[in-house]
Amino acid sequence: MTACKAPVLVVGAGPSGITAALTLARNNVPVRIIEKETQHRRGQRGAGIQPRTFEVFHFLRAPEIHERATPVLPIQRHSKGSLEPLQTFSMIDYMEPTPAIPYSNMKLMGQSTLEAIMREHLAKLGCTVELGTRLISFSQDGKCVRAKVVKHRGDDGEEVEDDIEAAYLISADGAKGITRKQLELTFLGTTREDHFLVLGDIRLEAERLDRAYWHIFGHMSHDLITLRPTDELGKDGWRFVMSSRTMHLEGLIRDEEALVNRIKDFVGLGDDFKVKEVMWTSELQFGVGRIFVAGDAAHVHSPAGGQGLNSSVQDAFNIAWKIALVYKGFSPVSLLDTYTAERLPVIAEMLGYTTEMHKVMFDGSGVEQTPQSAADDDGNSKGANSDLEPRLRRANNMYMLGVNYRSSPIVVDEFAPVPVAPVVAHGAYGEVEEGVVRAGDRAPDAPELVSVVSLNRPPPHLISSASQSVVSLPSEMVGSTRMFDIFGSTHHTAIIFAPALAVSAVQSILMTLQQIVPQELVKRVVVLPGSTSEPDNRLETSSGVDQAIDVEVLIDHAGHAYRGYIVDLQEMKVVVVRPDGVVGAVVRGVTGLERYIEGVFGKKRSILALEDAVQS
Repeated sequence: MTACKAPVLVVGAGPSGITAALTLARNNVPVRIIEKETQHRRGQRGAGIQPRTFEVFHFLRAPEIHERATPVLPIQRHSKGSLEPLQTFSMIDYMEPTPAIPYSNMKLMGQSTLEAIMREHLAKLGCTVELGTRLISFSQDGKCVRAKVVKHRGDDGEEVEDDIEAAYLISADGAKGITRKQLELTFLGTTREDHFLVLGDIRLEAERLDRAYWHIFGHMSHDLITLRPTDELGKDGWRFVMSSRTMHLEGLIRDEEALVNRIKDFVGLGDDFKVKEVMWTSELQFGVGRIFVAGDAAHVHSPAGGQGLNSSVQDAFNIAWKIALVYKGFSPVSLLDTYTAERLPVIAEMLGYTTEMHKVMFDGSGVEQTPQSAADDDGNSKGANSDLEPRLRRANNMYMLGVNYRSSPIVVDEFAPVPVAPVVAHGAYGEVEEGVVRAGDRAPDAPELVSVVSLNRPPPHLISSASQSVVSLPSEMVGSTRMFDIFGSTHHTAIIFAPALAVSAVQSILMTLQQIVPQELVKRVVVLPGSTSEPDNRLETSSGVDQAIDVEVLIDHAGHAYRGYIVDLQEMKVVVVRPDGVVGAVVRGVTGLERYIEGVFGKKRSILALEDAVQS
C-alpha cells in the first residue's frame, strides 16, 4: 500500500472507539473520531471491567479508571414482595493482588463515566469526539479510505454531507453499524430470539432496600428483576435488568408508565417502592484492506459474564498500536493481518463461554433442578435452597488474564517445550498458568525494581568508557519502579535478564538493537538479580559498550521480576513486551531477537533506512 498521511478515522465513540483513538493519539498519529449521536450517551450499559482491561487502561496512562471503579457487591436474593433475604453470596471470589497481577478483581464503572474519563485523556492530546456525525458510505483503494459522512447542524435538524479522506478506518459503531455490512464481513455471535432483556438506570425511593447489596427478586425460570445500586447516578441511583418467561417485555422502553408499573410488579413491594425517574433504558435481543472492525461491530453476544466491553477494548488496543507503526512507516502493512489472526481465536472462545453462561443463567442448562429450586406460580422459589448461586458464579478465566496469542504468527518463543504428540492446543481464553510465561501471554508486572545510579549520569542511563568501568550502587534506594510503569502503548520493551552487565551476550543484544530499531520504538532494560545491599561485580561493564547506547539498568531487589518471568539467577533470557502488554518474544539472544524484530518491523533494515521511511 502507498503511504497516506491523512488522519486515521475512528467511527463510534464508545469504549472501543475511544481506546483506539487514544492509543493512536499517544503514538502521535493524527486521528479523527466521529459519533452519530448528538450527545454523549447516558447509561451504565456494560459496567463490569475485568482485570485484563484495567491493565490496558494502565498502559494508556489512565489509572484513575481503576481507582474510581467500585467493587462487585454481594448478591442478595429475595422472594417477590419481600425484603427478607433468602440467600446472600458473592458472584466472584475475591483474589488478593500479587506482584505479578496487581489488578486481580473485576470492578464496576458505568460506561458513561468510563467514556467521560477516556475523553478527557483524549482531549489532552488534542483530539475531541465529533458528535452528530454519521458515516453513510465509504470506499478504499491502495492509497486511502474515502468516507462520506452526514453532519448534524443546529437544533433544526439540518444535515450536511461531507467527505473525509483517511489513512485507515476503524469501525467501532456497533452491531448495527454500516461498516461491517458494506464490507460483507462475517458477524461473530448470535442473538437470542427466545430471550429478551430490558435494562436501564432509575432513581428509586425505597428506604429499606440496602445499598450494600445487589438485589434479585423472583426466579430466573419465571419473572426476575435485578437491582444494583450505583452512586454514579446519585445516592438513589440503581441499575435494573428484567427478564420474563411468562410475559412479553418488548416495547416497554417506549412506554415509561408501563415500564415503571412492570418494575414495581416484579419487585412486589407495593407503595414502599417508588420509581422517581427513569434515566435510561435499552433492550438486548473482523477487517479488509485499510478498514477494520472492532467491538460490537465485529461480534455480539450475551451480556452474561461481563466480557463484551472488555473484549471490545482489547480489540481496539490490538489493532491501534499496529496501525500506528504501519502509519509511521516503521512496520510493513502485513502486520495488520495479525489483528484477525490474534483476535479471532480469542473472540470465538469467548462467544462459546458467554453462550454457555447464558444457557445456564436463563435456560437452566447444566444446573440440576430440585424440588427446592423450583418456582411457584408467583415466580418465587419453593425453598431457601435455590439454584441461583451456581448460575451466577463466575470462573476466574472471565478475568481474561489467561487470554493469549500463543498461536500468533509474529510471536517467537525459544523456551517453549517441544510438543509431544498428541498435541493439545492451549486455548486462547485459558487460565493463568503458574510458573509459565510463553510468548503470546500477558506480561506479568514486577514492582520494587531499583534503578542503578551511574557515576557519570543520573538514572536510568548506562554510560561506559572505552575501558572497563564500574557503576556504583546507591548507598540507599533512590526510588523504585515496576514493569507496568515501564511498559506503554507507544513502545516495545526489551527486558534483558542477565547475571551481570559484562556478559558478552548483553553487549551483543544492545548493539543489535541499536543498529536495527530506533530507541523510541524499543525501550532497552537490563534487569540484574540480587539485592542492592550486595556489593559485587554485577555492574562492571565491558569495553565494547558504545557510549551512545541508552539503557535502563535495574536491580530486582525483591526478586519479583525473576520469579514472575521464570528466570534462573545465572540464566540469560530476553523477553520482549509489546505495546499492548503481551509477551512478543522469549528468546536466548540475538538470533531470536532478530526473528521477532523482523516479524514486527519487517526485513532487517538500518536505522537510517527506517528514519528515511518515516520522513518521506
